[in-house]
Amino acid sequence: MTGRPASCLFIFALDTIKYWSGLPDYVFNKDALKQGYNDANMFKGGLTYANMITTVSATYADEIQTPFFGENLDAHLRYHSGKLRGIINGIDYSMWDSAQDSLLAAPYDISNVIENKKANKLALQEELGLEKDEGKFVIGLISRLTNQKGLDLINAIVPAIMDGNTQVVVLGTGDDEYENSFRGYEYMYKGSFCANIMYDEGRAHKIYAGSDALLVPSLFEPCGLTQLICMHYGTVPIVRETGGLKDTVAPYNEYTNEGNGFTFDRYDAGLLLDAINRAKTVLRDMAKDVSWENSAKQYRALYVEMTQ
Repeated sequence: MTGRPASCLFIFALDTIKYWSGLPDYVFNKDALKQGYNDANMFKGGLTYANMITTVSATYADEIQTPFFGENLDAHLRYHSGKLRGIINGIDYSMWDSAQDSLLAAPYDISNVIENKKANKLALQEELGLEKDEGKFVIGLISRLTNQKGLDLINAIVPAIMDGNTQVVVLGTGDDEYENSFRGYEYMYKGSFCANIMYDEGRAHKIYAGSDALLVPSLFEPCGLTQLICMHYGTVPIVRETGGLKDTVAPYNEYTNEGNGFTFDRYDAGLLLDAINRAKTVLRDMAKDVSWENSAKQYRALYVEMTQ
């Protein structure tokens, strides 16, 4: 995993923690706070003595019990797996509601999604200087521009995506490598590629509404909210099957006409390209309940279980 593991923030010399915390000696053992030979991990101790452990998706709860995701606590988490739960996040419908969204050129709900999404696409194209054509397949990317978000996969396939009938809109900031490469693609594919190297929430609303599909090809993603928002806005999520992305996006099955997005499993640029090409059949799902209501019910059940 890239970046500094969160668990490192809680690791200190064992003698230091003993002195400052005043905790009894018996908690500083390998099954509680002790980590390695001379360190103590407060986070590990918290996991040990917690009544329940929650994280933001069921798949991520499984993933953190493996060496790749576990940050050296995978064995500890497997030992405490009986009290580990994964509950998906939700989105705030008062902020993200295509039917009431004043930032859109044409607000819409499930009854008029097809027609009004076309109007939002044309408005987005005009605002960003893209060729105005409701028949173009518009792909959005709203993300921190970092390796964790799978941007190396996107970088590898942009030339293959730009087939003359596809437009790409990027919104976000991050690593210079990706900021510069996306600016370069905007220059190469003028009128078909737009790199908004910034974060503008108003523009994010317009991209969710005006895009046909949204890319979330993350290397890892505990939950993710972009795929939830895009589905509520009638936009196709294209995601890698990891963490909450796997739990919220069901792969489209052309034979049963079931599913609400397009997915790929291994972290591979060719598989992402294949998912994008499949997504051009355009699946829209406005009906999936991704509000906090469902998540809140699960949390309530968890807390009731704890009180018992």
